[in-house]
Amino acid sequence: MATFTVSKEKLAEFTPESVAKLAERLEEDDYSSAFESLNDWQLLRAIAFQRPELIEPYIHLLDLQSFDES
Repeated sequence: MATFTVSKEKLAEFTPESVAKLAERLEEDDYSSAFESLNDWQLLRAIAFQRPELIEPYIHLLDLQSFDES
């Protein structure tokens, strides 16, 4: 099974415009396979952890809400 990895250097290359294009692909959900969408989702998630300021408008795509399980 392949593991998704992306370097910090690659994450540093993202601009607000490139993140917007990534988010647009995810919102349109027009992929030929579920794995393509999963790769984009994982990339957006990686950006969220390393450069959260870039994904603020798209946080809804990640569903990173905390849940109270008490």
